Amino acid sequence: MSDRAVFTAIVYVLTSGCAWRHLPAEFGVSVPTAHRRFTAWTRAGLWPWLHRAVLDELGARGQVDWASAIVDAAAVRAKRGAR
Repeated sequence: MSDRAVFTAIVYVLTSGCAWRHLPAEFGVSVPTAHRRFTAWTRAGLWPWLHRAVLDELGARGQVDWASAIVDAAAVRAKRGAR
């Protein structure tokens, strides 16, 4: 199975929010293969590396506006007396 086909299937799952088990057969990638490679690539540090590579490329082209940023966070109430 080609890395490109698996990568495309993984990106679909991650961007669509669908469950792995609902990966459309049209991708030609089995769910176990897609998930196994996602896990392996995650352990290998592919996603932060790829993110940085895309930002570097766009930055070199002057296509990144660093004046704006989005911060994603969650707030969780701490129980009284919890450490």
